[in-house]
Amino acid sequence: MTSTPPREDLTAKLLIAMPDMGDPRFHGSVVFLCAHSADGAMGLIINKPMQDVRLAEMLEQLSIDPGPATPALAVCYGGPVEVRRGFVLHSAEYHGALDDRLDVDARFAMTATVDVLEDLARGIGPAAALLTLGYAGWGPGQLEQEIAQNGWLTVDATAELVFATPMEGKWVAALAALGVSPLTLSSQAGRA
Repeated sequence: MTSTPPREDLTAKLLIAMPDMGDPRFHGSVVFLCAHSADGAMGLIINKPMQDVRLAEMLEQLSIDPGPATPALAVCYGGPVEVRRGFVLHSAEYHGALDDRLDVDARFAMTATVDVLEDLARGIGPAAALLTLGYAGWGPGQLEQEIAQNGWLTVDATAELVFATPMEGKWVAALAALGVSPLTLSSQAGRA
């Protein structure tokens, strides 16, 4: 009987799109993986701010009054799935009234309910947060195949990289966390 080797769980890792990413929606992307299992993967693109979409405007569209403590957060294009649905990637200390969240690990959680937006508007939300519209999803084995085809690099996520690094610098910073310069990347997969 042959056993299948264990597959690495990539939950709470960052995917870094290789320069020749075939799908233009992911070109230059850094994706935070919220979940990864044999059933597939779900992640949020964390470095593609949507033009002229900020938290305050999103709150107004939802009839939530932005207060003086509302942070000036950009809203990112989170991926091509459910692009009209909002997701908040945030620090794990936050628990909303509904406490309807996905605990990613001890540092990160993700909430997709309006209570987190209400708390952000009141200044009582998570210490660190990133908003997206939409998410990226992969079916069983799809992400592993894309990684094997040299479409993505992976690196451990840090709160600094996810929440504090400027959007335009996240791709280069994620590569730097691996010790890789963008100038050294090749689209050719190596074979030993």
